[in-house]
Order: sequence, then structure tokens, then C-alpha cells
Amino acid sequence: MKATVERATLLKCLGHVQSVVERRNTIPILSNVLIEAEDGGLKLTATDLDIQVVDSIAAQVETGGAVTVSAHTLFDIVRKLPDGSQVALDAAEEKMTIRAGRARFSLSTLPKDDFPMIGETDLPTSFTLPGETLAEIIDKTRFAISTEETRYYLNGIYMHVSEGKLYAVATDGHRLARVTLDPPAGSDGMPDVIVPRKCVSELRKLLDETDGDVEVGLSDSKVRFRVGTAVLTSKLIDGTFPDYSRVIPTGNDRLLKIDPKTLSQGVDRVSAIAAEKTKAVKLTLDTDKVILSVTSPEMGEAKEEVEASYSSEGFDVGFNAKYLLDILSEVEGDVIDVHLADAAAPTLIRENDEANALYVLMPMRV
Repeated sequence: MKATVERATLLKCLGHVQSVVERRNTIPILSNVLIEAEDGGLKLTATDLDIQVVDSIAAQVETGGAVTVSAHTLFDIVRKLPDGSQVALDAAEEKMTIRAGRARFSLSTLPKDDFPMIGETDLPTSFTLPGETLAEIIDKTRFAISTEETRYYLNGIYMHVSEGKLYAVATDGHRLARVTLDPPAGSDGMPDVIVPRKCVSELRKLLDETDGDVEVGLSDSKVRFRVGTAVLTSKLIDGTFPDYSRVIPTGNDRLLKIDPKTLSQGVDRVSAIAAEKTKAVKLTLDTDKVILSVTSPEMGEAKEEVEASYSSEGFDVGFNAKYLLDILSEVEGDVIDVHLADAAAPTLIRENDEANALYVLMPMRV
């Protein structure tokens, strides 16, 4: 295989594929990126057996062929090459030579035939979403994805169509985030799917570089996203997402209207002395104000008063400051609606009744 490619083009493509490769691998071939040279271009593929990313770039191909080489090493080399340089790739006899200007590298390779591929099967459900919409879905939900491996069915974003709406939901049992959309054409009858956390993370990186539409393909076991020239394919989480609708409160009759930025800054300040383990902050609700307070046996006390619109009976409620800040960082607008019931009931947070995103936060004892 012999090909020449512009350094910036190769670096961007390697950036797309190499991040799915785990730093520590017991199977050597999984540390590698597959490079295939064919007429007028290079195709790069990387996988961890659960996720696969393929990207294609234009290149001058002298001799076609395919080879696999360490993904992270190649990425580091190309990243350190001079801007604007032409990179010559030449693979033969278990070695790949990389030349750019006066720099020359020789890397060990492994045979293409050993490289595992996630099947390129047709996926029965396919639809298109604007990249901006998909990025918004991810940003408004992914912070609530569980990291507890024992509850693997919560380790992703649950997407399903119900009653004429497309829902994207994430929860870790302490907080829940849900985004509601009009379903795109072609999504009728789509299977209920749980898109894994790593896939969500890789997809979000790709979305930063496109402002076009994204093609989504789905089956019961796989999802595929076409983002620009890149194709991300992932296995889905094989599990049943719990009936989350039961934890979304409908009868919370105490309404607090407050500026999310002011609340966020106040919570951030008082939580500076909160115990690292619990990060508990107490909200004391009173007529048209909220008093934020933290008491720490080791550090002392902190208090801050925040203006708000509130006319119901006053009471105290405690929240994990980090969880509350995560939600407040995603809401937009100058006022949010916080629907409360009592100190033990789930709290509902949304921008307003028309907003497409809602959040549920479980209180904690303070």
C-alpha cells in the first residue's frame, strides 16, 4: 500500500476513529486502526468490538492495499507533524513507513484479515435528524446516565416512540432527564433502544463537526449514525429500561419560579463547604425567596438568600448540589418552573409547560 495525504485531513480522520480504541487491550489487533487504500482515497476503521467508526478521506493512492497499525501511536505521530505537510504512507512486509518532510517513522503492522468488523447489515428502521437536534438530545440527557455497571440497563440513553412522540430518557435513580420530540419520518414502529454511554460520547464528538443532517439506522441490536463522512455503528444495550413514567410527578402543587443562573451560582457558592461524599444543600422555601444553606461538621456553615416567586407554604428540602447544578446548566431562559410536593417527594424541573425537556430530581435528607 502506498498513499500520500494532507496532514490536517489525516489528523481529523484519525481523531474521529482513534478515540473508540481502548488504551489497554488484551487483544493486540483492537489497538490498531485499519487503513484501506483504494482509488482516490483512504478508509480508516477502528473498533472495540462494541462500537465501530469508519471514516473516508481523499488521498493520492499509488498502490492499493490494506494494513492495520497502532491507532494511538499513528495519531500522536500525525498530530506532531508540521502543519501543511504531506504525509506519505508506505506499507509492506509487516511494517508501515510514515514520511513527512524530514521525519520518518517505521511502525509494526498486523494483517488486515485479523481485524474484526461489526457487520454492515441493513437496519430495518431508518430516519434523519438534524445534527443540532441530536446534539441537544444528548446534552440535555447524558449527564443523568448511570455509571453503575451492575444496573447496565441504565448505562445509556433510552429512545422510544410512544403516543405520537419520540422520547429520549436517561436516569441513574437519583435524577431523570427526558426530551420529547415530534418523531421524524421513518421512525414509526422503531424498536425501543438503549444507546450505550460510550456510543453517545463518540457521537457527540462527531456532531461538533457537522451542521447537516444525521442518518440514523436501527435494529433490535444495533444503531448506526452517518455524520458527514463518518459512520458510527454500535451494539445496543440488551436490557429492559424501567417504566420511568411512574417517577415523573404529576401532582406537585407547590410552584417555585426562579432564575436558573442565580440559583446555580448560589448553590455553587454554598456547596463549596459541603461534604464531598454527600454534596448536600438545603433549600428553605419562603414567600418570594429561597435560602440556600450548607452545614458541615468539619468546615462550618454557608448561607445565601436568592429572590424567587413562591407563594405556597414554606418548607425545607435537600438536594445533592452536583445533581442540581447538572440540571440547571442545561435549562435555558431567565425563569424555570420547579414543581415541589414535600421534602420526600420527587421534584419536577422544567423551563415551562411547553418545554421539550423535563427533569426529575430526588430529594435527600439534610
